[in-house]
Amino acid sequence: MTGAEFKAVARKLMFENSPRLFFISLVYVAIGALVSWFIFRLPGTIDIQNMYDRISSGELPSITMIYSNFRPIGVLLAVLFYLFQPIFDVGFKSFCLKTFRKQETGYKDVLDGFLLFIKVIMLFVIMFVLILLWSLLLIIPGIVAAYRYRLAYYILLDDPGKSILQCINESSAIMYGGKVDLFLIEISFWGWFLLDLLIATLLPFPFAFPVVSIWIAPYFGLTVVGFYEERTRYLTT
Repeated sequence: MTGAEFKAVARKLMFENSPRLFFISLVYVAIGALVSWFIFRLPGTIDIQNMYDRISSGELPSITMIYSNFRPIGVLLAVLFYLFQPIFDVGFKSFCLKTFRKQETGYKDVLDGFLLFIKVIMLFVIMFVLILLWSLLLIIPGIVAAYRYRLAYYILLDDPGKSILQCINESSAIMYGGKVDLFLIEISFWGWFLLDLLIATLLPFPFAFPVVSIWIAPYFGLTVVGFYEERTRYLTT
């Protein structure tokens, strides 16, 4: 199947499962927006932003400046809240996977990531480290590594009994020869992503709320699931 065909299937599923699908998408998007808003209002993160603004304006950084703007507890809380994001992301991936397979879905699917809390966090951290190490060589190897491991979460959802390394290795195998295809699919969504960013910055909300993501999240999520299903069938035949 081509990228356009994956997207066509995704749109068909979206309309077949509306309006519930969009209400669940709204919950997912709202949680992500609120967590991001809260992170940047924790003690420490606000001070770091202020320090960055001062440096950007031409003020030279000093030990005193760095020390006065560093709040260990705030930074620790920010990291902990930041780790909630991949958990909710995995929950939404689970919802998209079930929707694509025409299984029963509900709001609780957004919380499926918490059922695999430890493995999701471990997978997130290990993939982050691997991508970072590849990126230290050059940007391109880092991007390639990111696409190589992109399907690891879906593999974990399909079989929670698999180890972290199994998910990573199987994702690498499934993505062999398919990284460019997924990249081209994602490029086709860049216009939507830019529109979402533009509207989020223009709306008079107290925090950036990505309204267009209510449409984009399931559209993109179901498209990637279609790609995953196709690659998995290709590998097993």
